[in-house]
Amino acid sequence: MERDNSSSFIKGAFILGAAGIIIKILGAFFRIPLANLIGDEGMGYYQSAYPIYLLLLVISTAGFPTAIAKLVSEKMALGDRYGADRIFKVSFIALFIVGITTSSILFLGAKTYSDYFIKNPKAYYSTLAIAPALFFVPIMSAFRGYFQGLQNMKPTAISQIVEQAGRVILGLALAYILLDRDLEIAAAGATFGATAGALFGAIITTFIYFKYKGNSRAFKPIGQIESTNSILKKLLLIAIPITIGAAVLPVMQAIDAGIVMRRLQDIGYDENTANSLFGQLTGMANPLINFPQALTAAIQVSLVPAVSHLATRRAVSSLYKTIEAGVRIALLIGLPAGIGLVILSEQIMVLLYPLQIESAINASKILYILGFGVIFLSIFQTLTGVLQGLGKPIVPVRNLFVGAVIKLILSYILIGIPELNVKGAAIATITGYGIAAILNLIYIRNYINVRFDFLNVFLKPTISVIAMAVVVKLSYPILNGTLGSNKATLISVAVGAVVYGMMLLVTRTITEEDFKLMPGGQKLYRVARIFYKK
Repeated sequence: MERDNSSSFIKGAFILGAAGIIIKILGAFFRIPLANLIGDEGMGYYQSAYPIYLLLLVISTAGFPTAIAKLVSEKMALGDRYGADRIFKVSFIALFIVGITTSSILFLGAKTYSDYFIKNPKAYYSTLAIAPALFFVPIMSAFRGYFQGLQNMKPTAISQIVEQAGRVILGLALAYILLDRDLEIAAAGATFGATAGALFGAIITTFIYFKYKGNSRAFKPIGQIESTNSILKKLLLIAIPITIGAAVLPVMQAIDAGIVMRRLQDIGYDENTANSLFGQLTGMANPLINFPQALTAAIQVSLVPAVSHLATRRAVSSLYKTIEAGVRIALLIGLPAGIGLVILSEQIMVLLYPLQIESAINASKILYILGFGVIFLSIFQTLTGVLQGLGKPIVPVRNLFVGAVIKLILSYILIGIPELNVKGAAIATITGYGIAAILNLIYIRNYINVRFDFLNVFLKPTISVIAMAVVVKLSYPILNGTLGSNKATLISVAVGAVVYGMMLLVTRTITEEDFKLMPGGQKLYRVARIFYKK
């Protein structure tokens, strides 16, 4: 049973991770052409609507999927399918009401937000366009939390892909159609893609649920039926701390938007130039940081029900192994992704934004700094999933709050230094993530006395990444001299990936057991087992 649960965690993470890759690829097909289409000024209007949207989205949904997943997982561990279904139904009604409320707040308050809070009046239409998405996303969240509690990640993965596809197709189409009218209107059209995608995602999750659930009347309650008030109380006790923690980042981003715009203007930049620099930070560099984050977020989501299940059954040995596996996989993803972005920051930006070369080169300096933040963010996300599964959701909230406060203080100070300007925000960001990750790690080690294998979890992945970095650093100049920058960049990335994969096998960082837990891993192991011969 314990082994199966561990296997479910790994497979769930792979399913969501694969979906995350597809989503980020679709996102790249959206943001990169969009940035080339509307430039950094248009991206400034587009991105300005997102901080308040994400803040309200977090308030309305962030804690509930995790809370639903945890409570459903606990019911399933006790064999109570009736209780699990009841938790979902109560949650759905609550999130439906919350969705109506938050979407109305943003729609009615769009003018105040754009004119007075962020001092970017032309972001008004983008803010209006994204408001209806706040109604549909909570509906998706209820379904996703339910299926995650059953440790079935496929519905979540499918709905995420459908949501992103709708966002990309309609968002780009509207931006292109509306570009002749006005740049701010085109940005609003792109933003409306998020609303369309949320609608499509809500439709597909509803369809999957009714197809999957079968005859719910066949399930009989075990013991006394839990009251609605009791379920809501349990949901809120878990969801509120998680929501507060998740709200820290959007709050930080919303305040950061105001700080960046104001501080840049304080040191002599006009409103349009400040908006363009903000667009380079949030619209061009940040999306690349979010790409590997999709994989580590999948680990976090999968860890919550898996850790909760094992903790409920008091399976201590399997619990330790699952936590260590989560951290190790997060580093296997975060280390190469972060270092790769650092080494090839300018080359990657020029490759992706060929129609905005000057902005791309400027944004590459931001990406160089943010690349290091990928490593800290990977560790923080994974350990947050562990703590949520252990019933300690307030701990990562506190730790992230500490990191966020330090980030905001540093942002204000560093952006005000003319030589750093918007790069100061990037430095502050990685500092905040680093502090939050270290605090999470210290707490987990002290709370459950888990000790990570330094050699396998930290040292071997680091050695593999160093080898990758050396090869990429040496290969790019040689390839650039004969093939040109873009081809050299692509080939260097591919060579780096191959070298990294080989080093993971040579150092035995990936074990035979890891292959067995991967979907289709047995076939991969037949190819890789040459490295495991004694």
